[in-house]
Amino acid sequence: MSRLAGFELVKMNGLGNEIAILDLRGTAIEASPAEARAIDAAFHFDQLMVLHDPRSAGTGAFMRILNKDGSESAACGNGTRCVAWWLTQQTPQAELILETDAGRLACTRTGEARFAVDMGRPRFAWNEIPLAQDIADPMADTRRIRLSARPPGALQDASAVNMGNPHAIFFVTEIAEVDLATLGPLLEHDPLFPERANISIAEILARDHLRVKVWERGAGLTKACGSAACASLVAAARLGLAERSARISLPGGDLSITWRDDDRVMMEGPVEFEFAARLEPSLFETAPA
Repeated sequence: MSRLAGFELVKMNGLGNEIAILDLRGTAIEASPAEARAIDAAFHFDQLMVLHDPRSAGTGAFMRILNKDGSESAACGNGTRCVAWWLTQQTPQAELILETDAGRLACTRTGEARFAVDMGRPRFAWNEIPLAQDIADPMADTRRIRLSARPPGALQDASAVNMGNPHAIFFVTEIAEVDLATLGPLLEHDPLFPERANISIAEILARDHLRVKVWERGAGLTKACGSAACASLVAAARLGLAERSARISLPGGDLSITWRDDDRVMMEGPVEFEFAARLEPSLFETAPA
């Protein structure tokens, strides 16, 4: 039987980005990819935020992030806001720091169910995104890269950014004209991305307002993606298409993104609690222990 049986799963969403939280603090238990897939089959999430004991003093928890296909992600902005809300329900504090493989994330309550998260500094070098060494030019300007899997004439060159995860952003004149459900899987697995990539299409509505749609690696089309919203704003600002602070409209709602002068990217937006449920042993019958 899975050691996850009996634990509570908290289901939330950030702008419709479906988030599940599994608190394993105080234990040495690790959730396996197969167990994550079993939980998704029952409760349907985009990301599973698994909480472990803090690794550093002064932090609330270490977060391991699993996509619905069981693969790992280093960052999830909407999920981080959900975790921050849930943890601060247990204490009167309005600020906390969470740890991930991508670094520390400072979270601040800005409203009843609204949080701001310091998503860190964007990275642009080919080996930081990363891009495949045998394909990428180490001197290439990552503001504009050409994917080998790009269907001819369908999209212009992408802008590549690492915002905790690798992102490729295509700027288009009309999002509705792009079939991201079809192109997303192709572009996510482009040979240029050894760790795959999140694929976004972005439309500039004004210098302080972007419309964005996202195909997340390991999750597919999502209603919102916080790290992709950050990456899209940064990419647009690098290309001179937008200011360093903007409203990012995603299918699930709006996020406020600011790329500060100290190079850190701030994301602010709402979260919503849905329900909590116990993980029944039968859920894991087909998942290896």
